[in-house]
Amino acid sequence: MGRFRLPQKPGSPYITETGFQRLKAELDELWRVKRPEVTRIVSAAAAQGDRSENADYIYGKKQLAEIDRRVRYLKKRLESLIIVRDTPQNRYQVYFGAWVQLRDQLGKEVTYRLVGCDEIDASSEYISIDAPLAKALLKKNINDEITVDLPKGTERFVIVDVQYQ
Repeated sequence: MGRFRLPQKPGSPYITETGFQRLKAELDELWRVKRPEVTRIVSAAAAQGDRSENADYIYGKKQLAEIDRRVRYLKKRLESLIIVRDTPQNRYQVYFGAWVQLRDQLGKEVTYRLVGCDEIDASSEYISIDAPLAKALLKKNINDEITVDLPKGTERFVIVDVQYQ
């Protein structure tokens, strides 16, 4: 019995310049450095003879498949991305690329940056433009109050500040 997975809905095609450059660097690293290195290891392991019990060969082939899958994805994705370079005329309104400072009901303040789905990183406070919180923030102004259904429940926030870099 196979594992059936529903196809993922494609994320928004928007990306910041920094995010685009990071994806290009990853593609370059995989194609020019990592793949040739793994290919050499697999070739050396294949030259040793019996491949059925050769861990270097088996693991190397799996690594090559993962690298090739990621390279195909990155090439295709980079072609379809739209780099957002311009800042909006109204710099007090929330749009793609904005750093948004929010205050919750308890007075705690948090800051998020709205970025493309290829750039999200919880450790750097980046959230996807497709996330429920980001969708609720879009086109809102400073001092607007928003209500968002999050996994931990419904929360209200006030927009304290909006900045673009």
